[in-house]
Amino acid sequence: MMAPGPLESRRDDVRARFSLPWRSSLRRTLVGLLATLFTFLASSQGIAQEPRRPVTIVVPFSPGTGPDIIARMIAEKLQPKLGQPVIVDNKTGASGGIGSQTVTRAAPDGHTLVVTADPPFTANVSLTKPVIYDPIKGFTPIIEAAVGTLALVVHPSLPANSIKELIAHAKSRPGEINYASPGVGTPHHLAMEFFKLTAKIDLMHVPFRDSAGAISNLVGGHVSAMFLPVHVALPLAPDKIRILAVATKARAPQLPDQPTLDELGFSGFDADIRYGVLGPPGMPPAIVARYNSEIGEILRSPDVTERLAKQGLRSVAETPEKYAGNIVQDLTKWSNVVADAKLSTD
Repeated sequence: MMAPGPLESRRDDVRARFSLPWRSSLRRTLVGLLATLFTFLASSQGIAQEPRRPVTIVVPFSPGTGPDIIARMIAEKLQPKLGQPVIVDNKTGASGGIGSQTVTRAAPDGHTLVVTADPPFTANVSLTKPVIYDPIKGFTPIIEAAVGTLALVVHPSLPANSIKELIAHAKSRPGEINYASPGVGTPHHLAMEFFKLTAKIDLMHVPFRDSAGAISNLVGGHVSAMFLPVHVALPLAPDKIRILAVATKARAPQLPDQPTLDELGFSGFDADIRYGVLGPPGMPPAIVARYNSEIGEILRSPDVTERLAKQGLRSVAETPEKYAGNIVQDLTKWSNVVADAKLSTD
């Protein structure tokens, strides 16, 4: 048998260098690089691989509400950024539960989002039976968009010029003083139940079908108290209503001289309305990051900040991680309020 020649020896050396382990490692490296490149292109060129397909922002509340206003501001400016249609779809019912449920069941490809308010987003878990969505596992937090401030107000006929006087009057007539809300599970309702528990007073709840009905009955003196968004309360004060305090930890910019309930001795009292954007569970991190960046830029723009302020909303544009943490805190807070106050939508 003849000994291998110089050419055969060099060929054997090359084969030894690129034996199976080397080729497997190289293959894995190339696959990883291609996957990274694909993700980058998907996130930088478009929110998903179907740029002509519309992005739908579901609003689980009626037109003209806080989530609807925010969603339409975002949609208007997001469409040119993405280069694809962005539409707003109002799916109402079950205190936001119907629309939210459609999103938690959607494909996590970036084509379906929801803009919602909390409460009732996390409170619905305790209020509605059976539970139709999980606010933690059923969604991907994208960005906390804005915060709305509520004020505790009373009708001028009520002999209460301060929170201290309101509590004293309520304790002298347990269950006789009534308060209005646009319905069970609304922010107005839950804030007052939170206040009742904290102040240890008994007020009678009178729910109405909408905010207009609740406010008109408050102004007319048919009900004595209510939590109202600050921008709604301001035009009515001081002739038609009396503002006693705001329900945030920090004073509202629109009412710099009005104390917070936290300042007045109700430590930690915070009944902000938190507005945010979420997607279905399992959204790819690259798509979440793209949305957070683009929507955050929109929310921080001076014209949107000004437009939100006119609606009593403060733009925040938080990270997905911060928003996710706030959802967990809100779930604990509102679940405790619902349980302690023995609330139900039944």
